[in-house]
Amino acid sequence: MRRTLVGLLTPLLLLSACTVGPDYRRPEVTLPAAYRGPDVGAPAAAASFGDLAWWQLFEDPDLQDLIRTALVANYDLRVAVTRILQAQSQVTITRSQQFPTVNAQADAPYTGYVGNSRPESIAAQTFTPEAGITLGWELDLWGKFRRATEGARAQLLASEDFREGVVITLIAQVAQAYFDLRTLDLDLEISKRTVTSRQQSVDLVSARLEGGVAGILDLQQAETLLYGATKSIPDIERQIEQTENFISILLGKDPGPIKRGRPITQQLAPPVVPAGLPSELLTRRPDVRQAEQQLVAANAQIGVAKAQLFPQVTISGFAGVGGTVISGQTFGPLGIFSALPVITLPIFNAGALSAGVDLADAQTQEAVLRYQQTILQALREVSDGLVEIRKRQEFRVQQELLTKTLADASQVAQLRYEGGVSSYLEVLDTERQYFQAELDLTVAQRDELKGIVGLYRALGGGWQAEPTASLPPPTQKATGATPVPARRP
Repeated sequence: MRRTLVGLLTPLLLLSACTVGPDYRRPEVTLPAAYRGPDVGAPAAAASFGDLAWWQLFEDPDLQDLIRTALVANYDLRVAVTRILQAQSQVTITRSQQFPTVNAQADAPYTGYVGNSRPESIAAQTFTPEAGITLGWELDLWGKFRRATEGARAQLLASEDFREGVVITLIAQVAQAYFDLRTLDLDLEISKRTVTSRQQSVDLVSARLEGGVAGILDLQQAETLLYGATKSIPDIERQIEQTENFISILLGKDPGPIKRGRPITQQLAPPVVPAGLPSELLTRRPDVRQAEQQLVAANAQIGVAKAQLFPQVTISGFAGVGGTVISGQTFGPLGIFSALPVITLPIFNAGALSAGVDLADAQTQEAVLRYQQTILQALREVSDGLVEIRKRQEFRVQQELLTKTLADASQVAQLRYEGGVSSYLEVLDTERQYFQAELDLTVAQRDELKGIVGLYRALGGGWQAEPTASLPPPTQKATGATPVPARRP
């Protein structure tokens, strides 16, 4: 019997090397040779601004500390890490279906007969205990489970790419919020300095009014300037506290004050490293890699669906020992061995299995389109980032010239008023323009910095882990620490 069973299983095992369904091939993608518009700071080259590690780009030690804290405690990142753990478990679950399931089993059935109608050949009481190993195994003849494992592994890689995308977004959010905060700090400093200067002007006009040199309108105009500056302070202080609260949440902390470092004017310089080649986005940007792995997973499901069209072979078996006790008399122990191969051939299912193949194929086509769309979106974001840095820089230079001109004009208007050459209306107009120009200049400096961060993010920079970083182990799930798995090669 055993030879017969081996003879039956041998060709089936040989068939298990067959795998139906298409093997994955990366879709054809047409990429431009360079990004739109002139590159920033240097000609096109193999190196890219996106290859810089985040701690090389952000040199402010206090900003670096904020980013490190966020990379450990941010809740979005912690959620992304749990998705990786889920995907790892799913790979193990899916792969286990390729192998037999073996369980230990013990039975002690008892049978009793009462009445005069029982067969005479059967004793009044029967007790048959047995114990052994049960086996269940569906042979993977057509690669159904291998394709499913292929898809599960692709989903695992996609979850790792998702985590890296969260890292990039988180670093950009912390940096940009920090620049917002330092800009507001400078706005508050400008406003307070302006209030001090305008209070001195009010005192001067009041003295001139008492001396009969100035009129009441001059004093009212001076007070208008003063109150225009004082009213801005509460609003700026509100924005500062709200920005601190936002950064605190990014750090996974309760709302509170944020430590400051370098002023906004000493944070970043326009990148001198070029953007690089568009083809590098396919491997550097996590969202592009994630979209491709989702395509790999969808492609593997075609094989899973096609395997359902073919015969399925399941083997169940039992090996163990047992005995029989009949009316107090023992028979045994006895060796017990059984095997039951079952072949299932689909005949009629109202087109469900064929529709499953069509569904998997359509889902794969959708994944192809999403992959291509993600690449186009990446190209657009980089091109947008390049033009933003270039134009933001040009705007900031012109705003600096305007601010300097208005500063000189304000001084001249004040001297002309004090000399009695012009009215205080001239001072009012130039002072108001100068104050607004100073605030606009801080915004221009901030927007240029945020544009640099935006380009860095668009190029896929920022997911690199520090070589000396000490990350908590995965067991620290409830303490607020987030294990960051190493990026695959």
